[in-house]
Amino acid sequence: MYLVMVYDVSEERVSKVLKVARKYLNWIQNSVLEGEITDANLLKLKKELKEVIDENYDSVIFYILPNKKNLIRDNMGVLKNSDFNII
Repeated sequence: MYLVMVYDVSEERVSKVLKVARKYLNWIQNSVLEGEITDANLLKLKKELKEVIDENYDSVIFYILPNKKNLIRDNMGVLKNSDFNII
């Protein structure tokens, strides 16, 4: 499956959330990551994030697509992570 993850967390947890998420996904820009992920790794990602975030304050949203082919990505302005290319 293909996953887009966006998050809005307290400033003191931003680096921890990013560190966990980068083990499974590609950093795209501030608070946005995406990439191919297995069901098992998605469960691991969610488990690790649950240990880092405050569920009463922070927000993490997962947009799950069956595959990369179903994603249309339209960029405007500066690309924050120019090393990442969707083919």
